[in-house]
Amino acid sequence: MRLRRVLTAALSLGLAACAAHAQDLASFEKRTHVKVLPNGLTLIVCERPEAPVFSFYTLVDAGSADDPLGDSGLAHMFEHMAFKGSQQIGTTNYPAEKIALAKVEQAYAAYDDEYRKRVGQDAQKLASLKKAFEDAQEAAQKYVIPNQFSEIAEQNGAVDINASTGEDSTQYFWSMPSNRLELWAYLESQRISHPVQREFYKERDVVQEERRMRIDSSPVGRMVEQFLATAYVAHPYGRSGVGWESEISQVSATEAEAFHKKYYVPSNIVIAVVGDLKASETMPVLEKYFAPIPAGPKPIPMTTVEPPQFAEKSVVIREATQPFYIEGYHRPDYRDPDDSVYDAITDIFSNGRTARLYRSLVRDQRIAATAEGFSGFPGYKFPGLFAFYAVPLPGHTPDEISASIHKELDRLKSEDVTDDELTRFKTRARADLLRGLADNDGLAHQLAEYQTRYGDWRQLFRDLDKINAVSKADIRRVANKIFVESNRTSARIEYVAPQKPSKDSQGGAE
Repeated sequence: MRLRRVLTAALSLGLAACAAHAQDLASFEKRTHVKVLPNGLTLIVCERPEAPVFSFYTLVDAGSADDPLGDSGLAHMFEHMAFKGSQQIGTTNYPAEKIALAKVEQAYAAYDDEYRKRVGQDAQKLASLKKAFEDAQEAAQKYVIPNQFSEIAEQNGAVDINASTGEDSTQYFWSMPSNRLELWAYLESQRISHPVQREFYKERDVVQEERRMRIDSSPVGRMVEQFLATAYVAHPYGRSGVGWESEISQVSATEAEAFHKKYYVPSNIVIAVVGDLKASETMPVLEKYFAPIPAGPKPIPMTTVEPPQFAEKSVVIREATQPFYIEGYHRPDYRDPDDSVYDAITDIFSNGRTARLYRSLVRDQRIAATAEGFSGFPGYKFPGLFAFYAVPLPGHTPDEISASIHKELDRLKSEDVTDDELTRFKTRARADLLRGLADNDGLAHQLAEYQTRYGDWRQLFRDLDKINAVSKADIRRVANKIFVESNRTSARIEYVAPQKPSKDSQGGAE
């Protein structure tokens, strides 16, 4: 989600969107309270007394890009482990379970050591070690109370319980009645400070199945994975977010514990709570539960920088399936002074039926079923891609799509956008702000995101001037700088008829 596009309305309309009653930024600030605990965890409370509910958004500043080398998919595993419980929730006897889980790790380490041998692997020993590992899992499973964490929350009115993992961060969120605030604080603090990697290997199997469904069995999924792997030569954005199969299948709970210890430290977490709450009453409750979480050093920022691309690259997949085309151009991260210009280009090219790609490829030429462009792919914390994609209609090819997209890009580089296009972008940005801040969960999301990325949620409003300042000349300048052949990576699926099996391959006698 491109949060810069939600900025314009509040100041230009004289509204602050913490609540419908807030009339300006000063009122917003009165209702929004930030506190950094001694352990480094940042809390945000926004008072919005419209209904007796609240939403929270916990943002951990670690995503798939932070997966250790050889352990792709590890950050994503925590999304699956999010609601497995803690030392007090989800177990019938944690002291005994802890011992059983340690035996699981010992058994898995022994099995894994034998499995990884490239020379001298003993098949009989491997089977025996696998059986010991499975037996250890079964012994640990008897202490598990399945789904107890989420059931407690749901029984107390929680809705939309979920978690998600992106390349840049991992987030956890749901909504709940305001009179259950303390219960939520207990549950969330337990999940952060005392997680237990119970049923880890069962969930690892689930992630492997997810990969098979989303990528291995999906032509578009495989194409996009290859597209990113080709576009990036150094930065982790080029790795599979869900994880490479060989690495998912060997990641261990011990490695997950090390990842949690490094990245799930209070100084790397922001929690925003929005709803029918009074900060003067809420903050002490949050401090009671989150302040005891042990502090830890904030992770060292990533040092890998993707080198400039100096040659056009392409991926071609030939299958008996729907053709598809995508291309991307490297762009700077969200801190770039031209970030709002990229948002303007996205809007002008892709926002609705008046957008250039829709009018050209879908409406006028009738060569595509859909066509769009978007920025910040696969993430925006680090330099990402500005991508364009389209799905050809029957009888049309990716080559036609490519030529038409390039024609529109050349036009963007050589001609100013119209007054109407620029005005629509800024008007829609105002509408996006109001929609984005219309509910508690949307506002909690944005407060946590901006506090994490800028160190101050007020940047949500300070960026307003940048959006209002975007000019036609800015758009042409950025387009000429970024949308060049040497900076382009493309991928396509080309339809080929399925091969008929030969007589020899069928076997049997005629």
